[in-house]
Amino acid sequence: MTDKEKKKLDQLFDFCREIDKEKFIGRQTYLTDADRKENDAEHAWHMAIMTLLLSEYSNEKIDVLHTISMLLIHDLVEIDAGDTYAYDEESKKTQADRERRAADRIYGLLPEEQGKKLYDLWTEFEERKTPEAKFARVMDNLQPMMLNAATDGKAWEEHQVKLSQILGRNEHTADGSKLLWEYAYDSFIRPNLDAGRIKDDRKGRERE
Repeated sequence: MTDKEKKKLDQLFDFCREIDKEKFIGRQTYLTDADRKENDAEHAWHMAIMTLLLSEYSNEKIDVLHTISMLLIHDLVEIDAGDTYAYDEESKKTQADRERRAADRIYGLLPEEQGKKLYDLWTEFEERKTPEAKFARVMDNLQPMMLNAATDGKAWEEHQVKLSQILGRNEHTADGSKLLWEYAYDSFIRPNLDAGRIKDDRKGRERE
């Protein structure tokens, strides 16, 4: 092994150890037993498998491995930036800046070629322009929604989430998969809305 090869491997394993910290980043979504909340690494793993199973429902044909890669790395920035709850409007004001600085540091730990690849994947997810990024956003929105529904809306009730907030967060979900958005609304949102677990502040308005 050359010194150059060893240096590169040292960087790669340093990065692999660093991202173990993602397992400590807590989210607001409860696991299906409604006992504890998931962490970022669990969230990423779950979305990756969901993509394997649900990619056929993308509006456009997607590269599944590319989409999974995006989902596995996009929340690594939360090691520095922390998780920003979807409905925390105050924290969302500084989210982009915090996550950009985190991306610079964390992906910058890698050798240049790998660092650029992961940084570009993160940027692609944020920009939501490609078919893969649009579908990745569908998974990022539907996975916690599915768990919220599985726990009878526990987190929604705790945070007093309103229907308008959920619809706002999912404003572009149908851009990635119209069918999955329709399914999620009918199977995850509507039953909790009817049960009063989601605060209905849009009386008389149907799914858009």
